[in-house]
Amino acid sequence: MELDVFRKQAHQMVDWMADYLENVSQYPVSPDVVPGQIRASIPARAPEQAEPFEQIFADFEQAILPGMTHWQHPSFFGYFPANSSPPSVLAEMLTATLGAQCMSWLTSPAATELEQRMMEWLRDLLALPANWTGVIQDTASTATFCALLSARERATAGRGNLQGLHGQPRFTVYCSSEAHSSIEKAMRMAGLGSENLRKIDVDQAFAMVPSELSLQIHRDREEGLTPLCVVAAFGTTGSTAIDPLGPLAQVCQRENLWLHVDAAFAGSALILPEMRIWAEGLERADSFVFNPHKWLMTNFDCSAYYVKEPQTLLDTFALTPEYLKTAQDDQVYNYRDWGPQLGRRFRALKLWFVLRSYGAEGLRQIIRQHLEWAQDLASQIQAAPDFELLAPVTFNTLCFRYLSPQDADLDRVNQTLLQSLNASGEMFMTHTRLKGVYVLRWVLGQTRLEQRHIAAAWEKIQATARAL
Repeated sequence: MELDVFRKQAHQMVDWMADYLENVSQYPVSPDVVPGQIRASIPARAPEQAEPFEQIFADFEQAILPGMTHWQHPSFFGYFPANSSPPSVLAEMLTATLGAQCMSWLTSPAATELEQRMMEWLRDLLALPANWTGVIQDTASTATFCALLSARERATAGRGNLQGLHGQPRFTVYCSSEAHSSIEKAMRMAGLGSENLRKIDVDQAFAMVPSELSLQIHRDREEGLTPLCVVAAFGTTGSTAIDPLGPLAQVCQRENLWLHVDAAFAGSALILPEMRIWAEGLERADSFVFNPHKWLMTNFDCSAYYVKEPQTLLDTFALTPEYLKTAQDDQVYNYRDWGPQLGRRFRALKLWFVLRSYGAEGLRQIIRQHLEWAQDLASQIQAAPDFELLAPVTFNTLCFRYLSPQDADLDRVNQTLLQSLNASGEMFMTHTRLKGVYVLRWVLGQTRLEQRHIAAAWEKIQATARAL
């Protein structure tokens, strides 16, 4: 593509992007397609000759767009949001244009130093300990993997990396029964084995029970195992439950265990001073992760990972062959040594654009509004005689179900309800199970969410449920 064509098409693309964001609520939230349908519409072979961009974009609109789930739709209430915003999109355009590989200071000095500063900004905005040091990872799954590897290498004095795990102690890791599946995946990737992950019972609020943790650690030591790490949740995936960080930190200190706090979604709420009461004890953690790409208006992917001692990351990941050595190595951060990937995207630019475009107070207003709407909606659900909440609403996630007066099989009823709601195209929700009970999850966190969208969805939910 010649640059004059690029310039013309880029202008048209930006107009399309602005129109899309302005009118995204007019699309069905999720597509009406079947597996294989979209693939079948795409030619089986790559073209031998160049095709005009107009045709390529027309095919995008005809073949791809109708098959997309619209995550930026204000009535996308499933999973957790992957928030986008105009300043973040513009920054990503610049990142793609620069095309930089930001693995070291030398390969992109500005990218490295902006990342340092952005992690300091986020640390201060969330009131995290001033001595914590941060790095941007792609996802919280990678950050948790890093935490387990760092804990392993600290416990083996580096022998795990050098000699492998043969002959090393059999390590055990602990999380709640509500914790994210990425912990089990990290156990597998770290060579620790998913059978050595202990899922601790939770209380009525779905938070880990410290006394149960202590008992399990004692049992494991009695069996000759070596407890290694506790992964605590500041907002579980199912219900955004908060594990008691202070008591868990006491257990970790007493037992000499690494404490990693997974705050992938809910960590953004710490930008609000009034929410920090829920994080008492966080300052005693060894590592912490939250995702600006979920609730801070920053495009995926952008995961902020903090450690108390950055040397633990270097001890785990630093490996510098001759062709990567530079004259500045002893003066700078080379972020390739702070995680498993050598190649790195310029993720800090979009954070810089977002934090400056909204300002801290603008972001606080958005999150505070979401929390207020969630409390109001919780009251409405509790007031409805044929609906019930199944978990506390601390943040903006509501776990609820319909109590059908005609059908005692409530799991089946609510599965049918969810399928009907999603098939309508008017909203999108997901589900989970809490203590074996099937519940619908309703997350209020979209960039363009307004109260009218919540009201319309609640009306639709009630009407659909009562018509089953």
